Amino acid sequence: MTRRFSMTRRNALLATAGAAIAPAFAGGLAAPARADAPMIGSSRPEVYRFKLGDFEITTIADGAVQLDGPHPIFGNDQAPEAVQAYAEDNFLPPNRMEISFTPVVVNTGDELVMFDSGNGAGRRPNAGKLASMLSAAGYSPDQIDVVVLTHFHPDHIGGLMEEGKPLFANARYVIPETEYAFWTSSDRMGTPAEGVAKLTAANVVPHVEKATFIKDGADVATGIRAVGTPGHTPGHTAYMIESAGRPFLLWGDVTNHYIVSLQRPDWHVSFDIDKDQAVKTRKAVLDMAATDRIPVTGYHMPFPAVGYVEKVGDGYRWVPVSYQLRL
Repeated sequence: MTRRFSMTRRNALLATAGAAIAPAFAGGLAAPARADAPMIGSSRPEVYRFKLGDFEITTIADGAVQLDGPHPIFGNDQAPEAVQAYAEDNFLPPNRMEISFTPVVVNTGDELVMFDSGNGAGRRPNAGKLASMLSAAGYSPDQIDVVVLTHFHPDHIGGLMEEGKPLFANARYVIPETEYAFWTSSDRMGTPAEGVAKLTAANVVPHVEKATFIKDGADVATGIRAVGTPGHTPGHTAYMIESAGRPFLLWGDVTNHYIVSLQRPDWHVSFDIDKDQAVKTRKAVLDMAATDRIPVTGYHMPFPAVGYVEKVGDGYRWVPVSYQLRL
């Protein structure tokens, strides 16, 4: 009934609009001639920058992938029909989804700090663009002073090495200690985690001599503090950034979809290693961000991947940034 009423109302509006313009054409006005123009293709923003106190923060699009979903990637402890219906209720396709990737650069005035490194060139179609996108953002890889890792999944460490060489040749590295111990353990061999362990050996281990290993609460750089957020991976780490009394939370993959994860933090996510712990962490971080009204960036939030969290009933809602951080 609702759909029929909606269609009837739309048809009525169109008919009214047509009646309004019909006399003009009846009076002899002709439609202006138009030259055919080629289709250019879709476009999306790729660099977003704002001030946070004395800091300057830039989010950079590493690309995005389109795939089947959201179930069973998200809500994999739920019935497929329930997840599909929830996606449709939130204006999303029930069987296709997009996952985007957004590394972050923080200029503290003293150091240029890079958070995560993207997928790396050639790892995924339509992603792995960080190396080329840095120049569009106004930086070069050799300007990066510090590389900070949230965790070791391939879309976060894949870009550390390009063509067999470190992308950030002059940088020191900040690595969560628990994360490093987990992925470099021989216990990962012969398990589903072996692929990530091998990538860790290829992309992270070569930087160990220039690395600082950190735990929850450690100071990473001026105004940047580590916040332990386990569950997605054992050593997953978020970072609280603060300048001139203004806080900003970089949460990595605490929640990695703005609808079927953030709005339903209790739903299991296939990417999470410890799913029950990930739910606890997700709820705690989202509650803090909502209660304290802290602006946040999430690696897989819709670009520019910056926004706020609103508490809604038993869940939460992603509120994309507009002009708040420009004032």
